[in-house]
Amino acid sequence: MSSEPSISATRRMTIGSVLLFIVFLAAWEWLPEALGVPQFIIPKASRVWEESLRMWSRDRLLFHTGITAMQVLVGFLLGMLLGMLVGFVLGMSPTTEFVLSPYILALQIAPKVAFAPLFVMWFGYTVYPKILVAVLIVFFPVMINVLGAVRAIDPDIVRLARSFKASRVQIFRKIQFPASLPPFFAGLRIAATLAVIGVVVGELVGGNTGLGYLLTFGEGSGNTAMVFVAIIMLTLVGIVLYGAIVLIENRVLHWLPSRARTA
Repeated sequence: MSSEPSISATRRMTIGSVLLFIVFLAAWEWLPEALGVPQFIIPKASRVWEESLRMWSRDRLLFHTGITAMQVLVGFLLGMLLGMLVGFVLGMSPTTEFVLSPYILALQIAPKVAFAPLFVMWFGYTVYPKILVAVLIVFFPVMINVLGAVRAIDPDIVRLARSFKASRVQIFRKIQFPASLPPFFAGLRIAATLAVIGVVVGELVGGNTGLGYLLTFGEGSGNTAMVFVAIIMLTLVGIVLYGAIVLIENRVLHWLPSRARTA
């Protein structure tokens, strides 16, 4: 009986979201023409759909989407692991943080997208520059969230565990790691969207495959509908990655109250 109100609320929110999407598509289809906006500025939704079908059959849209999705996933995973590792190391060792913090701060302040041309010069027109830019962008939100979570742990809890002869590994596994998981997943949700940006920047700077390449090609040929299709596919890639993180978070953090988890 207690689950019925939540199910009903979920249905209402789903219906409201679908209706809003329909209204958005209707406005996109008819409003620009009614306002006299030319097709080369904002093409109609039906024109974008026709262009997506053409790109699917002639421009290998699925192939380019897969390339971008692969680079986003690899860059996200590498940046996540690196950020988590560095965050734990700095959080558990104030001395290490004091020594490395100036260099990490300098790397954080530097615009990450500015590294894309440098990576292209080093590695050429391969997948590595795109992945490296994504790694740099993903690294910092994950590292900062993990570092803050480890530093926020009550030291009395750690001292109590040590008084019961808990080893360093046991303290990490039982106290520090579980306490860092909620902020860690919050950082992952932010990093999921940033990973897409990093890969696209790399593809725009130096790429002959991927959705960023299609963006450049569409802009160069004056095909606004192609640009819209590429943007939509990039958005879908980000949504899928974000949704996967939310699902994993709800499974891993099942012990948290439902209000503390993403719906």
